[in-house]
Amino acid sequence: MKTPEELKQQTRYTMADLLDIMALLRSENGCPWDREQTHESIRKNLIEETYEVVEAIDNNDALLMREELGDLLLQVVFHARMAEEESAFTFDDVANDICRKLVVRHPHIFGAVKADTADEVLNNWDAIKAETKHQTTLTDTLTAVSRALPSLMRAEKLAKKIGKAGQGPTLHELCGDLLYDAAALCRENGIDPERALYDACDRRIAAVAAQEGNKKKE
Repeated sequence: MKTPEELKQQTRYTMADLLDIMALLRSENGCPWDREQTHESIRKNLIEETYEVVEAIDNNDALLMREELGDLLLQVVFHARMAEEESAFTFDDVANDICRKLVVRHPHIFGAVKADTADEVLNNWDAIKAETKHQTTLTDTLTAVSRALPSLMRAEKLAKKIGKAGQGPTLHELCGDLLYDAAALCRENGIDPERALYDACDRRIAAVAAQEGNKKKE
């Protein structure tokens, strides 16, 4: 591992340098704040950094996206470093696992399977995912959707999987079911529900701003 002075003198850094810097920050003589963090204490940071990347994408701001992707990568390295200290896994294990997953789930590239369209690729992906994760029923597939997702996004993913299986919602419980049905309607019409709600929020703000602007003129 490079020394602090060696890292300070560099004019350009690599992934290996980022790993060295994180190891240094977490070391006995490192940063007091970094050393006391846990997976749980920085959980919220991971979510916030993800949304900031999304905002950069929405604004079509390449420079900001570059910065925010770096912040998001830092969270991955941070969690991997803590896991390595716990002898759970390393950053290399994380990279190894995702590489293996990509190879396995792209048999049309790394195997003899034929897939000429994006839909065929996604169908293969879902089938391989179900097999490798031992999802033998629709219930298995649905419960595998992360409960940590924003509720609207989770509902849209559930509606998509249920729709592919040829089944529809059967329970109708007040607001929860109303939101679920709205997500299903969005899916059927090719609308991203999270984006639709995002835009609706902006419209409400714009409407209030316009109304307040008119009042000032009066």
